[in-house]
Amino acid sequence: MTEKDTRTFYDAIAEDYADRFRTDLADKPLERAVLTAYAELVGVGGRVADLGCGPGRTTGLLASRGLTMSGLDLSESFLAIARRENPGIPFAQGSMLRLHEHGYDDASLDGVLSFYSSIHTPVDELPALFAEFHRVLRPGGPLLLAFQVGDEPRHHDRPWGHPVTLDFERRRPERMTELLRAAGFTLVSCTVREPIPDSDERTPHAFLITRRAA
Repeated sequence: MTEKDTRTFYDAIAEDYADRFRTDLADKPLERAVLTAYAELVGVGGRVADLGCGPGRTTGLLASRGLTMSGLDLSESFLAIARRENPGIPFAQGSMLRLHEHGYDDASLDGVLSFYSSIHTPVDELPALFAEFHRVLRPGGPLLLAFQVGDEPRHHDRPWGHPVTLDFERRRPERMTELLRAAGFTLVSCTVREPIPDSDERTPHAFLITRRAA
């Protein structure tokens, strides 16, 4: 998949997606706990970029935990929702692979969040993505990465009747940890939860917290 494919997909479904998952974090105490623990690792006032922020749900939650947040996403339709629902937080349109284009200088961030956004990055581009995360983080700064666990992608075809399709890549925590270590990160924690009963989830979900090596 290309960034253009991802942008086209989310531009088409943004409002339906935001409505469907508006209370998603409120219904997931483990996700909130992981995000809250991550916020404490960063520290109050820490500057954090939510990369692949979508409609800004996680951006807003971490701002409420005392972090200084910004958001970046490919989809302008998602960003319109994020700005509407999170006034005062800066959001920009762009690629996670080219963070320098949006003022993210070397070691300029206290934390990086990639909450189900690396699932749209082809596996052969993950080393470059993690190298970019490493570049913008200060030494010791934590990265939180969330993704579905598995070996086969999940194919989404015409969601809510929109004429778009996209594959959501699933990953193995062990392999992701190897790639992160190769990029200069050390593992802090690996949390894996099972699919929520009576939901449309089909696989476990993983939450990796790492730090840029000092």
